[in-house]
Amino acid sequence: MKTKLDNVEKEIEASSSSYQPVSGSKRKRIESIIDNAKKVKNINIRINAFDLEKLREKSAMEGLPYQTFIASILHRYVTDQLVDEKNVLKAIRLLKSGR
Repeated sequence: MKTKLDNVEKEIEASSSSYQPVSGSKRKRIESIIDNAKKVKNINIRINAFDLEKLREKSAMEGLPYQTFIASILHRYVTDQLVDEKNVLKAIRLLKSGR
């Protein structure tokens, strides 16, 4: 399966020639951070059958395995990157109305 890059990843790849190597100690620190980020724990979770089916459908639309999709949702939630579209649209309407 070929990985699809998002716009941010495409920008990083396009500008990769401007990156400079880092010192040995800084590299070890960066690698340590990356290693810690890669550690995963397996869990068992009970989830409503309907919700699981909807997650599987949405993961298929994204082209991801459903467990990876669920993990990405959880990661975005705990890092405050999960956006509630309804709240964003409500905020835009309020800004446009001048309140």
